[in-house]
Amino acid sequence: MSKDEDDEYEQQAILEQVFGHSSSSDSSFDSDSDNCYSKWERIEKVKGLWIVRNFLSSHKQSRLLSSIASENWFTQPSINQSMRFGYQNLPRWAIKLSDSICQSCSSSPSPFLQNLSMRYPFFDQMITNVYQPGEGICPHVDLLKFEDGIAIVSLESSCVMDFTLGDETVPVLLEPGSLVMMYGEARYVWKHEINRKDAGFQSWKGQLLDQTTRTSITLRKLCSSPPSI
Repeated sequence: MSKDEDDEYEQQAILEQVFGHSSSSDSSFDSDSDNCYSKWERIEKVKGLWIVRNFLSSHKQSRLLSSIASENWFTQPSINQSMRFGYQNLPRWAIKLSDSICQSCSSSPSPFLQNLSMRYPFFDQMITNVYQPGEGICPHVDLLKFEDGIAIVSLESSCVMDFTLGDETVPVLLEPGSLVMMYGEARYVWKHEINRKDAGFQSWKGQLLDQTTRTSITLRKLCSSPPSI
């Protein structure tokens, strides 16, 4: 065994001692080594809304979906959501995903995303949702018990997420492997939703989206003290 392999094995052993052995360890998600160079794109009309459209390669998306499936959270059709609270309760693949997002934020063109990467833990709460075709999300702002800086990773089917403020609506296409980060006004002022009012169908630039099952991972950090808005 080489020194690098020995160091990697030792680090994995330490992780398992601290966090326990994950049921998804054999197919665990490994972050892309080049994620820190992913291109962040600012959504101009929504202050504090950023997206990386190619955050995860197709291969990494498949690995991540396999890791989620191995957790056996969604054993019945009626179960479509799993929540985990506390950094120590996050699966190993979720910690790697969080680390990958943190690395990408640290090299972003935005100072506030760079500042986010300094906090520890970066995230300590996760929601994994599985949406069937035609299912949406009502307009909402995430609870104030979570800190600023909320990430959403999209897998499988594409969808349009609408950000609304008063009478203004800004649609954003979330493609498989994309990463969205909400900060500041995008997190606290704008509502976000997946609108399914038109018979469950969505379109983008005049073209109907071929939508199937969509899986999303939302990562947040619990507030240590009440936020001051």
